[in-house]
Amino acid sequence: MHRTNDLGRDRIFPLVCRLAIPTMLAQLVSVLYSIVDRMYIGNIAGIGDLALAGVGVCGPIVTLLSSFASLVGLGGAPILAMRLGEGNRREAERVASNGFMTLVFLAAILTAAFLLLKDHLLMWFGASEATFGYADTYLTIYTCGTIFALLATGLNSYLIAQGCSGLGMLTVMLGAVLNIALDPLFIFVFHLDVAGAAIATVISQMASCGVVLFCLMRRKAQVRLRWGGFDFALVRRILSFGLPTFLILSTDSAILIILNGILQRYGGPGEGDILVTCATIVQSWFSLVSLPMGGITEGAQPVVSFNYGAAKPERIKRSIFSIAALCVVFCVLMTVAAHTGVSALFVRLFTQDAGIAARSVEYIRVFTAMIIPLALQYTFVDELTAMGQVHISLGCSLFRKLLFLASMLLLPRLVSAQATFYCEPIADAVAAVVTSIVFLICFPRILRRRLAQ
Repeated sequence: MHRTNDLGRDRIFPLVCRLAIPTMLAQLVSVLYSIVDRMYIGNIAGIGDLALAGVGVCGPIVTLLSSFASLVGLGGAPILAMRLGEGNRREAERVASNGFMTLVFLAAILTAAFLLLKDHLLMWFGASEATFGYADTYLTIYTCGTIFALLATGLNSYLIAQGCSGLGMLTVMLGAVLNIALDPLFIFVFHLDVAGAAIATVISQMASCGVVLFCLMRRKAQVRLRWGGFDFALVRRILSFGLPTFLILSTDSAILIILNGILQRYGGPGEGDILVTCATIVQSWFSLVSLPMGGITEGAQPVVSFNYGAAKPERIKRSIFSIAALCVVFCVLMTVAAHTGVSALFVRLFTQDAGIAARSVEYIRVFTAMIIPLALQYTFVDELTAMGQVHISLGCSLFRKLLFLASMLLLPRLVSAQATFYCEPIADAVAAVVTSIVFLICFPRILRRRLAQ
């Protein structure tokens, strides 16, 4: 396996596009894992809407599990790219191998913990008596495949960090296409309903995991994966780099879990389940924005990290500008899609209930009203992490989450349960302004300090 991009010498904008766009597409395709599951589940005769609400309760818990893959994968990828920028291939291999062992350890711990606690978690986090059975079935099967999900996602970041974004995209697409093919087979042909959707997802993750491991263990791999040589200090550094992204994803999960609980509480019997169903559809649409945009910012991180390691400030500046431009263009397109018939067509994939469909379209437009400013938030947070400025990026990320949480606790009390959907645009707009100011103040100092080193 050879690196197809020269991170230190290729022209910046084409280089960023070659890395960011395949990663964005890979993330876009990976969204289909959950969206296709929900789409088929929502159309199961007789139980579709309740089953969809049950799987919607599982969504934040599944995201919480996957956030541990990002903790290790996106934590190690910038360090690996910096070491390659310094010409230190041996140290880059140590980063990959320690990341691999950490992922295996975390998968074992998380599988045991979630299987023991899942009944309590589901009831605490928004399941009702009507939806608990569907949520329990899906989460039990999905949790058994945790090791494949963590290795596939976490180690894929190490492929991308070497400039192999094409391979990274193909491994994700393999799993997604397989999932799309298996879902109707297990759900409708074998009549396994929610269990069939979960089984199809686990099999797909196994396939992606196998391909990623093969690519990183080949003798021709630039950075080859090995077992052994565990270094606690290196693992701690990997985890510190991955902490901002981990906290973004894990707090997203926590907030969505609280959101489901608030919708159930303030919506009341019947209405609560309807609002959770709508929220599940809205979150599916929002994932079409957030995950691909994260693919752009994270996929292009190796360019920033490599040139930071090589002390090339002009290339860093042009890289960040290019990443921000791609994110803004993407969010403009998604805003147009939300306010046209595209969002209505999307909603109809999940439910045939006209009332739920109309409300979901309205909530999508509210929830995504400020995603254009959010493009700057994503860019600055992830590229600060790429330069090792974890404390700054972490502060900016947590500020946005605290805004969302505060709004979510206040609005339903002051207005209504439906007002909860306004929390996202409030947090996105305010946090984007604050993060942009922080970045513009800190970025010149970061470059001066790096040159001085």
